[in-house]
Amino acid sequence: MYKVGDKIVYPMHGVGIIESIERKVVLGKRTEYYIVTIINSGMKVMLPTEKADEIGIRRIISKKEVSKVLNLLKKLDVETEDDWKLRYQGNIDKVKSGSIFEVAEVARDLYRRGREKELSIMERKLYENAYQLVIHEIALSKDVNIEEAGNIVSEALSSV
Repeated sequence: MYKVGDKIVYPMHGVGIIESIERKVVLGKRTEYYIVTIINSGMKVMLPTEKADEIGIRRIISKKEVSKVLNLLKKLDVETEDDWKLRYQGNIDKVKSGSIFEVAEVARDLYRRGREKELSIMERKLYENAYQLVIHEIALSKDVNIEEAGNIVSEALSSV
């Protein structure tokens, strides 16, 4: 159970802050919802409290885990799928998982691939989404602004 003010990750959508917990009647059923503001888009979402785990909601990473993410972004020996359809689907699945480590892998792998070959439009969008998810979570975890988090992540990605 989360409480008001908790910083959480909503897979595929980004990091958010629980603004309130409210009971609402939806489709004739009274349900308790987390009212969450997604930071990067400003969007407000209602998430049923009893489905939080099923949806993949989790707390943001600790400051200690940020260094693990940055080390993952710097990792060199990475194998990626050659078939773009399989690669794209695998990357989508990683982003949907909600794991910051899997999302960071997607950002790293697509960043590296983009340096070698031009990414397709779909892969470019996926890279941008993964990159944004990583920087927003790092910004909240380290309590820095988005620009500074972006610099930290970009530095890690380009350190190779």
